[in-house]
Amino acid sequence: MYDNNYPNDYSHSDAANQNTSYQHNTGNTYQGSSYQGSTYQNASTQGSTYQGTQNTGSTYQSGQSTGSTNSYQSTQSTGSAYQTGGTYSHNAASYQYGNTYPNSYAQAAHKKEKKPKTGNGYFKKALACVGLGLFFGVFAGLGFYVVETVSGMNTKAETQQVSEAVPDNAVTAASNEVQSTDTATTTKQTETATTVVTDVTNVVSEVMPSIVSINNHFTETISYFGQAMTSEGEGSGSGIIVGKNDSELLIVTNYHVIEGADKLTVKFVEDSEAEAFVKGTDADMDLAVIAVPVDSIDAATLNEITIATLGDSDSLTVGEPAIAIGNSLGYGQSVTTGVISALNRSIELSDGSTGTFIQTDAAINPGNSGGALLNLKGEVIGINSNKIGGSTVEGMGYAIPISAANPIIADLMLKETKNRVAEEERGYLGISGITVTQDVVETYGMPEGVYVVQVYENTPSAQAGLQKGDIITEFAGQKISSMDELQEELQYHAKGDQVEMKIMTVGNGGYESKTVTITLGDKVQ
Repeated sequence: MYDNNYPNDYSHSDAANQNTSYQHNTGNTYQGSSYQGSTYQNASTQGSTYQGTQNTGSTYQSGQSTGSTNSYQSTQSTGSAYQTGGTYSHNAASYQYGNTYPNSYAQAAHKKEKKPKTGNGYFKKALACVGLGLFFGVFAGLGFYVVETVSGMNTKAETQQVSEAVPDNAVTAASNEVQSTDTATTTKQTETATTVVTDVTNVVSEVMPSIVSINNHFTETISYFGQAMTSEGEGSGSGIIVGKNDSELLIVTNYHVIEGADKLTVKFVEDSEAEAFVKGTDADMDLAVIAVPVDSIDAATLNEITIATLGDSDSLTVGEPAIAIGNSLGYGQSVTTGVISALNRSIELSDGSTGTFIQTDAAINPGNSGGALLNLKGEVIGINSNKIGGSTVEGMGYAIPISAANPIIADLMLKETKNRVAEEERGYLGISGITVTQDVVETYGMPEGVYVVQVYENTPSAQAGLQKGDIITEFAGQKISSMDELQEELQYHAKGDQVEMKIMTVGNGGYESKTVTITLGDKVQ
């Protein structure tokens, strides 16, 4: 803190040859006259001294002391430099300052002069920035190049650039040079890439007339709060026309497609329909042959349809193209393509048995079962089955190898066509039985078939000598693996029919095979 000797209220009016008035907040008034070239002095009652001299182009000095050791001097010259200098001291403290102002009262004195700037500093900074940018860019580009080279992205980019650089007519010319009509495969080749495009239109147009849709009309029994209720249902599948005789058109399909059918209908390529009948089945291989009477088919339809050519699945190689045709989802015939993914694929089936199949990535959806898996020659190399593997994994479909199915199909085609008998006319055995599952076969060494739990008195089975513990393995020349299959076969036989039946009976040291002839009777009441 220091004492302020300047008036709190300060007013000044000055004119040439006019009185000048100064007021101090202590109530003291100082008056004096100012003349050009003269000196005005005045003294304060507080012991202060004020001296002032003002003149145009002269020097003005003043000093004031208010009882302290303070002094103030100023020099003013109109149109010249105005300099002030002062020394304040109070309680042994001192403060000195000095200023120089131009006419505009802007501070000019005691400021450090700045060195003039040159263009060299800016140029050096710009050059440094450019150098750092180039340094970063070079190393960043090198890093990206290393990553792309290691990951193979660089090769893809080069391939794409080369492909885009090749004109359309050049690609067309290259494709025309390596086009093969026998395999329906077009190869387009550039300097860095080769693309194979499979055209199956000719194959499909030749094979499609030999593929049919199959509808299974069945009766479903449902247990509802302990009460048995029945309802009609319908399932769909596919089939392949494999033969024709004087009276029948023969079609191969999957056994599960026609299982439990009350009625089977077949739809041909031009959408005409006809009823079909079971000729023979092999549940273990999931195969069945059904027959359509020729006299129930229109002449126009007979002219449209063709018989499929069966190929050789043993000569297949992994990776070769494959075509699947079938009644996908029951919407009608559709075509999917893929390749042979694997051969001799061992798959465990729902009943515990194991089969060997062809694996393909051609889509095989519900409804495709029983349809054809073809090679590019249009030959059937497999019979599709959606039951194997199902839809649990995408891109994995299975087909029964045609080389394994061929002898079974030939045998089933020779069977006598079965006509379903009305329920009130059906024959019965008079037993109660259960299925010998695959697990039981492996665990206890029992034969696969139907285990006889009970033989009712005064029934055809009792008269034929069947006993509890016998296992039925064949009925009317048809292999029996389950109780469902036995009941299925009984639907084609009326009461009074004589049927041969093979059974395995317990003997000394194990089971012995025995053939019996049984005359079917009425249902046990």
